[in-house]
Amino acid sequence: MSAPTVLIAGCGDVGSRLATQLLAAGWEVHGLRRDVSRLPAGVIGVAGDLFNKDCPATWPIGAVDYLVYCAAATDHDEAGYRAAYVQGLEHVLEWLNDYGQVPNRLLFVSSSSVYGQQDGEWVDESSSTVASGYSGRVMLEAEQIALKSGIPASVVRLTGIYGPGREWLLTQVRRGYRVAVEPPLYANRIHADDAAGLMACLLEADRRGVALEDVYIGVDDEPAALADVVGWLRGYLGVTEWDDDSSVRRTGSKRCSNARAKALGWTPKYPSFREGYAAIIEGRC
Repeated sequence: MSAPTVLIAGCGDVGSRLATQLLAAGWEVHGLRRDVSRLPAGVIGVAGDLFNKDCPATWPIGAVDYLVYCAAATDHDEAGYRAAYVQGLEHVLEWLNDYGQVPNRLLFVSSSSVYGQQDGEWVDESSSTVASGYSGRVMLEAEQIALKSGIPASVVRLTGIYGPGREWLLTQVRRGYRVAVEPPLYANRIHADDAAGLMACLLEADRRGVALEDVYIGVDDEPAALADVVGWLRGYLGVTEWDDDSSVRRTGSKRCSNARAKALGWTPKYPSFREGYAAIIEGRC
């Protein structure tokens, strides 16, 4: 059997981690990003801009067995999100059409921001999606474009991604970050390696002929109250001072379930924030 080909459109941090895992499994990987010099060794670079309707000159001309759309917004406002997730996806679908390429499956990387639950409810793929902000609304629109593209598609709704280079919370904790304790503010997270691992699991499952669902949530095994995460990190880092500012209260509080992804055979390498943050702090990932 010839090596399957995958095009990762928006091959940044998570996309590059996915590329590395797929290369190790024998896949032919094409990565689309502006600066292809930053792609992992072994990835075939496709120098292009998802925000530009012109097809990249180095677009692969052979078969594209799988497409992973893994973009990131450069401007964090509604226009920026629309450019990255709606217009960018439309451009890639047009480029595929121009070359007569019909992938076996499209994975669209979305976000748990499509869920507007705020009272600590458990959320799964069947839960209502009533997004409270523009990010969730734009993501829902983009999801529909993917699901109605004519290509078999699955949406991967990732929760808060953390990992090396994504250390905002660690920085805040070191500064004495305060979080409201009651009512609990539940947060959901997934290590960047596990986000990539989930997508690799989905691609390999499709390749084996497993029937995939339309939607999967990417989250670790233990959604946790943010105050508990901060408390654990303070102890691990030896932080004893508190910031003088009042407690921070973020909007939104829900607990996302990974039962569907785990039923497919995926197991997170970092099942909770403890293992994931410890690996970051100790330089093991």
